[in-house]
Amino acid sequence: MKITPLLLAAAAALTVQSCKMKSTGSAVSGDAASRTYVAPGKYDELYNFVSGGFSGQVAVYGLPSGRLLKVLPVFSVNPENGYGYSEETQAMLNTSHGFVPWDDQHHLALSQTNGEHDGRWLFANANNSPRVARIDLKAFKTMEIIELPNSGGNHSSPFLTENTEYVIAGTRFAVPVGDQESALDNESFKKNFKSTASFIGIDPNSGHMNVSFQIILPGMDLDLSRAGKGPSHGWFFFSTYNTEQASTLLEVNASQKDKDFIVAVNWKKAEEYVKAGKAKKMATEYYHNTFNEETHSASSEIIKEVLTLDPEELKDLVYLIPCPKSPHGCDVDPSGEYIVGSGKLAALIPVFAFRKFEKAIADKAFEGEYNGIPVIKYEAALHGEVQKPGLGPLHTEFDGQGNAYTSFFVSSEIVKWSIKDLKVLDRVPTYYSIGHLMVPGGDTKKPYGKYVVAYNKITKDRYLPTGPELAQSAQLYSIDGDKMQLLLDFPTIGEPHYAQAIPAEKIKDQSVKFFDIAKNKHPYVAAGEKATKVERKGNEVHVYMTAIRSHLTPDNIEGIEVGNEVYFHVTNLEQDWDIPHGFAIKHAATAELLIMPGETSTLKFIPTKAGVYPFYCTDFCSALHQEMQGYMRVSPKGSNIPLKWHTGETVAAK
Repeated sequence: MKITPLLLAAAAALTVQSCKMKSTGSAVSGDAASRTYVAPGKYDELYNFVSGGFSGQVAVYGLPSGRLLKVLPVFSVNPENGYGYSEETQAMLNTSHGFVPWDDQHHLALSQTNGEHDGRWLFANANNSPRVARIDLKAFKTMEIIELPNSGGNHSSPFLTENTEYVIAGTRFAVPVGDQESALDNESFKKNFKSTASFIGIDPNSGHMNVSFQIILPGMDLDLSRAGKGPSHGWFFFSTYNTEQASTLLEVNASQKDKDFIVAVNWKKAEEYVKAGKAKKMATEYYHNTFNEETHSASSEIIKEVLTLDPEELKDLVYLIPCPKSPHGCDVDPSGEYIVGSGKLAALIPVFAFRKFEKAIADKAFEGEYNGIPVIKYEAALHGEVQKPGLGPLHTEFDGQGNAYTSFFVSSEIVKWSIKDLKVLDRVPTYYSIGHLMVPGGDTKKPYGKYVVAYNKITKDRYLPTGPELAQSAQLYSIDGDKMQLLLDFPTIGEPHYAQAIPAEKIKDQSVKFFDIAKNKHPYVAAGEKATKVERKGNEVHVYMTAIRSHLTPDNIEGIEVGNEVYFHVTNLEQDWDIPHGFAIKHAATAELLIMPGETSTLKFIPTKAGVYPFYCTDFCSALHQEMQGYMRVSPKGSNIPLKWHTGETVAAK
């Protein structure tokens, strides 16, 4: 058997990991527990937003405690609160290919102002059905999801410019644009397959998103990305692999070249071209879903075209920087001067200087073109290389003190190095096979520093065993001294890919405690018990219901027939913090509801058999929570039982 570099790397990975597994009880220093302890009733320093991977959700943890605070439903239905099940939220998961109840969520980005996290919004990507979501950090609720046309997988997303002008999303899989069919072979790939970089404009006040334009790139796989900042503001940098343009067995065929590319996009120039009418309109179809906080309901808009720009025609729009080898990470330091590439199969870390990159363009220091796009000479843009840093570099973040921290998947470690002289300063093991890492604010002009968190792919013997699938792993290290120090292991949901963290004081004081019922404009709101009623509209029955400690109104309903579409519109009358109410009815095919104070939410129920169906509050709300229940009588079809309802006193339909 031929021994390839990939096999050698895999063998090295197994060797490194097996060595570490013999010492899984690696000791931490004596003060680690005190540094992560958050006393009862006290708050964590940071909110840590962690991607949920194949769960499709986002998890919120406190740091340094590692306590799970909340799971945010984004791209997957969530039976805990009825997201994607309730009539109000189903539209959030609409796509041009129908309702998608589950997706793969990889990366996150906190909104920024002047290159610093501002605590307004969190953006999240869906990889499989390409979409970007905006989460409001006042209510911790998904407010908007936009689908991406011409995208073959939205892994390279979402990444933000330093004033949240754009969220940028790159294509993971090159595909024929316009959903065209094509043969699957290398010749067809090179001719017909393209990548796209979508620039999603963000309204600075509302956060409302729209696809401003797409840049059509050669067929290759875009990976991680970062916006320029400071001197490099106006540029965006993607890593890319499979520049070989192979269509099969990429493990081998996309690892042939010594170098792939960093793709540098001049988005300020793109704006000029759009304004000058140089963009082309392409017919397409994609969904834009928004949640209205006044009506507590989502709606979908279908958009029919997108503007595209072609860098083969617009020569000063995109440049390529050679980068060894199969890069994953592409990261910009806090100064905006240095761009770090992380080649998964490289034995070094290349660092490029923005001023040299600009000079190379001015001097036309090109080594040729790739599919019509200028390729800058490697040495012309290079600041230098970190030599022998470790095996399998993936992702780099920064502490604001001139230091960089890179994750190494194969050698399972975090390596600290100096940006100025490219010297390795420290290294610590991770357990095991780290993917991304995160320094709070490490993608901004002013990192919070103090910690780095490892998000690991394998936990093996770190936690109590739970069958073939184990809890996912995060590890907290201090970085406020010369040496990194492991402080804490904590499990996470799903598969954590990337994460963002922000000081708690930027969010906690703006947190919504309840919704003002006087501003509730839901079409089926019952703003008080006197407004409750039951109405028949043909085969539909609408129940205007209220919930308050400790009863539902109405709590007895008759006149429902088998096959009726019964809509329970439940309004939570509470105007107090942390008093949600739940609603469930026996044999409902959808999940139950969880209704926030002042909110209205709807459960649809179609009874298939006659009988008496209990319903109740599912969220423990008071000492008499068990008594918060009622009954619905369902009669055979055609029974003509009069519609009537009551809580204490019977009310018949007029």
